[in-house]
Amino acid sequence: MCAGQSEMYFAGIDIGSTMTKIVIMDDEISSQVIGPTGAEHRHLANKVMEEALSKAGIAFDELTYVVATGYGRINVPFADKQITEITCHAKGVSSIFPSARTVIDIGGQDAKGIKIAGGKVVNFVMNDKCAAGTGRFLEVIAEALGLKLEEMGELSLQSKEKVMISSTCTIFAEQEVVSKIADGVPIEDILAGLHEAIASRVFHMAEKMKIEKDVAMTGGVAMNVGMVKALEDQLGFPVLIAREPLLTGAIGAAILGKELVIKALEKGEAIEKGARLLEAASFFK
Repeated sequence: MCAGQSEMYFAGIDIGSTMTKIVIMDDEISSQVIGPTGAEHRHLANKVMEEALSKAGIAFDELTYVVATGYGRINVPFADKQITEITCHAKGVSSIFPSARTVIDIGGQDAKGIKIAGGKVVNFVMNDKCAAGTGRFLEVIAEALGLKLEEMGELSLQSKEKVMISSTCTIFAEQEVVSKIADGVPIEDILAGLHEAIASRVFHMAEKMKIEKDVAMTGGVAMNVGMVKALEDQLGFPVLIAREPLLTGAIGAAILGKELVIKALEKGEAIEKGARLLEAASFFK
C-alpha cells in the first residue's frame, strides 16, 4: 500500500438508463447514492455527486480520481476517465464475490451476460435492441396491471399454476397479459409466467457464452424476488446477489480508478485528470 493511500478518495459514477449511482470510497465505501436518471436528470449527475460528497463529508477537490461508466458516461463533465459498464461490472462483482465467474445484469433498458476471471472480462453478450427481458418490460406490465413494480415479485411467489406468456415483444406481451386478466386468470399466475418468460430469454442469451458458477445477478431487477427465483429455476442453482445490486458498476468504476492511480504512483508517473467541471452536463458540446 502506498503512503497516504488511506487519505485518497475515489468516486465511481454509473449513469444507467433509469438510475444514476455514485460510490465514494477510500479503503472502504464512504458514501453511496442512488437517484433517478430520467430525461432531465441525465444533465444533473453533478447534483447526485454533490449529495454523495455531502454524505462522505468531503469536498469535491478532495477526490483523487473520478471514473464514469454506464449508459451516460460520456456526459459527465467532472469525470477523469470513462470506462465501459461491462468492465466496471466485472471488477465490482469480483470485489464483492471473488468466486463469481458469470454476471447476469438486468437493467432498465438492457440485459447483459458477462464471463469474468480475476476481475476481468473474459466474454460478454448483450441485449440492448429490445425491451423484452429488461426492467422496462416489467414496468410496462406493472402499469398495465395497476401494480407497483415492487409488488410484482412477492405476488408471483403466490402462484399455484403459472401461465405461459408466449409474446416476446413488450407491446404484444402487454396485450396478452391484459387479455388473460379479462379471462379471469389470477394475477399471481400471470406474473409467475411473465417472470419465467423473461428468465428464459435472459438465460438463453447468457448461455451463448457458457454460464459458469458462481453466478451473480446485478441490476435493479435483482431486487425482484420473483425474477430471482425464475432465473434460479432456469439455472438449476442459487445466484449471488449483493446487498445493493444496483451499485456494482459504480463500485467497479471507483476500484478501477483507485488501481489506475496506485499504478501511476508506483511508477512515479503523473496522474492525468479531466477538466473536473462539477456542473450540469451538456449533450451537444
